[in-house]
This record gives sequence, structure tokens and C-alpha cells, in this order.
Amino acid sequence: MVEENSLNTQLSEAPVHESSTRGAGPSIRISAASERGATQPAAETGTVVELKDVSCFYGSFRAVRNVDIKVARQRITALIGPSGCGKSTLLRTMNRMNDLVPSYRAEGTVLLDGQDLFARGVDPVAIRRRVGMVFQKPNPFPKTVWENVAFGPKINGYKGDLDELVERSLRRAALWDDVKDKLQQSGMALSGGQQQRLCIARTIAVDPEVILMDEPCSALDPRSTLQIEELMAELKKDYTIVIVTHNMQQAARASDTTIFMTMGEDRAGYVVEEGETVEIFTNPRNQLTEDYVSGRFG
Repeated sequence: MVEENSLNTQLSEAPVHESSTRGAGPSIRISAASERGATQPAAETGTVVELKDVSCFYGSFRAVRNVDIKVARQRITALIGPSGCGKSTLLRTMNRMNDLVPSYRAEGTVLLDGQDLFARGVDPVAIRRRVGMVFQKPNPFPKTVWENVAFGPKINGYKGDLDELVERSLRRAALWDDVKDKLQQSGMALSGGQQQRLCIARTIAVDPEVILMDEPCSALDPRSTLQIEELMAELKKDYTIVIVTHNMQQAARASDTTIFMTMGEDRAGYVVEEGETVEIFTNPRNQLTEDYVSGRFG
């Protein structure tokens, strides 16, 4: 991996407080930034995305049941829980990405800034411009670096200076210094971490309100993971971020709010507990949450 510029002080060097839940289990490092974020009530930032009694189905199988959550503006919200509990399904419901799956349907209400995303006449393509998506595996287009970033604005009729927009988006994704002399080279020739940041630059180029990230670091090495986490911390100044992660340390380091999901006997996922990240990892209210974050199951 080529040398990359960090946006902030290395998280590993930031002051941390090491805590564990009440029971035995691995300790979780909570960053000082997470603790500071925990002092800012969600009510002060406002709710951007709200799910009310949402259930998701694939054919006759109910994958997620009766979910009620709120996602606060300009914060990082982590969805955690065991595999198969519906985290990615819920994430993709927030921008109607699952509409592309023929057997999928959703019940309940999903609101974006108070607008019902499943109301009659709502254009799902327009929703996906407002709620961008970064996937688990970096998926740059088989185009140049420049074309990857410019693609979305071009098809949406952007009238400004595309070169300036591409540079600004790459800078915001902490990638400009690495690729400024490679703009006409294929985006697929970049390293894994660079490809993922190129996908983030491509997402923010269309100026979304919310960025969804589905395990964006699972295929990356630790250094690239750290850089993505630093980038998320920078981007939340302007965007609302929701991340699905199986990495408890990542959720503790990077998020402000954590939502823990698990499965019932019917294999349908549901929300067990939602709260400030520092509380979820150090003083959870529910025994299931404590067991999961302390490594007893999952």
C-alpha cells in the first residue's frame, strides 16, 4: 500500500480509556472522541433517518421484525450483531437498495428528514442520491480515477467545474495526494484501501445527506482500516454516517451511537438495545448486549 496522509492524529495514539462490561470478556478500547461524542444528545443534532415498526421480508421469510430506531444528524451510528440478524438488510432499506431484490418487501415507515421513502410517487433513484452507499468490497468502476468520481455528477446534470469537483471530492476522501498524478489511470489499479476511499469520493461527489457503509473495512488491512475510520470522523462534520460492522473494536472507536441487533427463534432480526456507544460498551442495559460485546456469543 502506498504511503497515505492521515487526516487526524492516529487513533491508536489518541487518549483512550480501557473498559470492559461488568462480566468477563475482552476489554474494548473506547476512544476519547467517542466519549466526547457521547456527551452530545441526539436531540440536539436532530433526526435524519427514522424507522418506525419496520419489518423486512424475502418472500415469506421475515428477515427483520418491528424495528424502531432513529439516526441522528452528523453522527456515526454503528449497527452491530451476529451474522444473519438483518443488519445489512436494514441498512439497504434506508436507501431502498433492496428494491432491486425481486423477493424483497418492507412494512412499516422509513423517514428521511420526515419524508416517507416508501410513499407513492417517491423515486428510489433520487433517494439513493441523497443516501449514498459504500459496500463491503471496494467496487470502483472499470474507468479512470477521474471518471469514477465524475460519473455520478455527470449523469445527474452537474453544471459546475467537474475538475474542481473531482479534486474536492478526492481531497475530502483523503486520496488526492495519492492519485493527483494518476487521474487518467484505472481506478481498479489502486490498492484496496485506496479503492475504498475512491468509492467514498465517488459517493460524496453527488453530495448526499447520509452515507451508509456496509462493513467497509472487512477486506482491508489494519492500516487502511485506521485511515477509513479517520476519514469517517472527518466526514461526519458534514454527513450522517451509518456503518454495519462485525468489529467490536471498530464500533467502539469510530461510532457515537451503537445499535445492537440479534435474532429471535424465528430467525428474524430485531433491535435489542440502542444508545450512546460508550454506554453500550461499558454499561449496557440488556444482558444480551453485555454478552455480545463481552464476547460470550456472536
